[in-house]
Amino acid sequence: MNELLRVVVCGSVDDGKSSLIGRLLLDTGNVPTDTLASLARDSAKFGTRGAALDPALLTDGLAAEREQGITIDVAWRAITVGGVRLLLADTPGHAQYTGNMATGASTADIAVLLVDATKGLQEQTHRHLLITALMGVRQVVLAVNKMDLVDHVEAAFTPMAQEFAALATRHRFARAACIPVSAITGGNIAHAGLEMGWYQGPCLLDWLLACTKAPVPSSFRLPVQNVLRSDTKRYYTGTVAGGRIGVGEMIMVGDETAEVAEILLGDRALHAAEAGQSVALALDRPLDITRGAVLAEMAQPPALADQFAAHIVWLDPEPLLPGRRYGIQLGHHVYAGQISELRHRIDNATGAQQPARVLARHEIGFGNISLSGRAAFDPYRENRHTGAFLVIDRLTGATAGCGMIDYPLRRAANLTWQATTVDQPARAALKGQKPAILWFTGLSGAGKSAIANAVEQMLLTEGRHTILLDGDNIRHGLNRDLGFRDADRVENIRRVAEVAKLMVEAGLIVLVAFISPFAAERALARGLVRPDEFLEIHVATPLAVCEARDPKGLYRKARSGELKNFTGIDSAYEPPLAPELRIGAEGESIEQQAQDVVTLLRTRQIAPR
Repeated sequence: MNELLRVVVCGSVDDGKSSLIGRLLLDTGNVPTDTLASLARDSAKFGTRGAALDPALLTDGLAAEREQGITIDVAWRAITVGGVRLLLADTPGHAQYTGNMATGASTADIAVLLVDATKGLQEQTHRHLLITALMGVRQVVLAVNKMDLVDHVEAAFTPMAQEFAALATRHRFARAACIPVSAITGGNIAHAGLEMGWYQGPCLLDWLLACTKAPVPSSFRLPVQNVLRSDTKRYYTGTVAGGRIGVGEMIMVGDETAEVAEILLGDRALHAAEAGQSVALALDRPLDITRGAVLAEMAQPPALADQFAAHIVWLDPEPLLPGRRYGIQLGHHVYAGQISELRHRIDNATGAQQPARVLARHEIGFGNISLSGRAAFDPYRENRHTGAFLVIDRLTGATAGCGMIDYPLRRAANLTWQATTVDQPARAALKGQKPAILWFTGLSGAGKSAIANAVEQMLLTEGRHTILLDGDNIRHGLNRDLGFRDADRVENIRRVAEVAKLMVEAGLIVLVAFISPFAAERALARGLVRPDEFLEIHVATPLAVCEARDPKGLYRKARSGELKNFTGIDSAYEPPLAPELRIGAEGESIEQQAQDVVTLLRTRQIAPR
């Protein structure tokens, strides 16, 4: 086989993707009879309208798609014509499967976008074009399907062709075309549609066969998938993601260098490895290389930084919240990270950049990503494999989004950690105590601040060095610029968690009394210090009791609609599942609950007698 071209086929629901793919398979002699379910369905629904198809000969192998109206996963179909093999990714049309479309586009050389001639370009068409461009697909064709439903007239086609031409120019595709087709009749799919004699361009198949593969990255990259050890050597395995490397050549991993001593493809020794080969490399000296590292050529090394700017396609039902801690997976390694700044979202229809504090599901934005450690990467436009990443929800493990790196942030390379002589143990020893964060969480009116205040008084009488960070007090100063939307709440907790961490470094016992409604942000705060330095205390006073107390009149305002985004009323509170201590039972005094906290501190040797 001379060449393999990967094609992503996408469009809105019922635009005819499966029918078009089925027609290509049929008319090129590549079709097994169990793959034309959609053609059979359309033939039965609309009649064959002249198509040379016999539905009785077709076995429906896509019953789930017929019943649900969607395709859950990306389905692949292969077409072989002459020396070219087209591998077609049939991606779902529903907006909720944007991630499937992005997956198909991430490895594609060509994109085929379908629109229904009776409907024209839809919002989903604009989204697919944008994702196609961001994913680095440079060859795109718009197939205007169901021309038979508009009597094959040129007047129905021309406005869509003009609109698409403008969009293709805006997205800077290297090669673009618009072709009128009818998947049911076969017009302009694999052969010219005689009923559309006014169209003088190529049929869809000829246009696809004239395309070329996306260029292979020229710089050598090998993301390490595994490290294998023999008695005498370590082998670093993975798929070459760009360029080539030969035995005797120098490579680098982070700040270290070594010479390639051996290359294996299975059990066969190679003189050199090239892009696409899954190989094992041995080096002339042992290096501290683990899964997720990137072996690279020295002449053109990847960026090495803990911050970068990137486009983000958000897929999770819960919005992207800047400042929230997520897992950021680059290659085979997952870093703790966050979207530190969301610069803008992109309007699907116009491509305009719009201010945004969050990203909703299926929206696309641009922002800064911050990682817990340095990572090796390339801009996505230079290498799809080392320039792409996934955003993972740390609580559920689900994929929340995907992204394409644009460039490293220069400030990441200019910042280094300044070592100091006086450290936390020295400060704690001076105070004669074990520093820790006592994180009080619960609804407004639960008694967090009152209990924390009573605890601090008890500790003060014992000569302990403490500080109380109260939610309302912090909002008068450090966080006075923040509101109460979810994004503001995330940033509110991020800031106070960083302050609490610094105070633990100073050797203090830090009492934090914040509603802190989201489990993810409390987990972030916990992760900033050692496990034995964080105690989560859930003041679990019931909502009805809190509302009856209503010491500041906030529940009354929330119920009347004067106060929006109030926790417990129209904004969620996620109670801790396994706090170190749960208090707040009815009938217990502030003093009793404070004593329970102090007892916990004695048990944990934070405030021993």
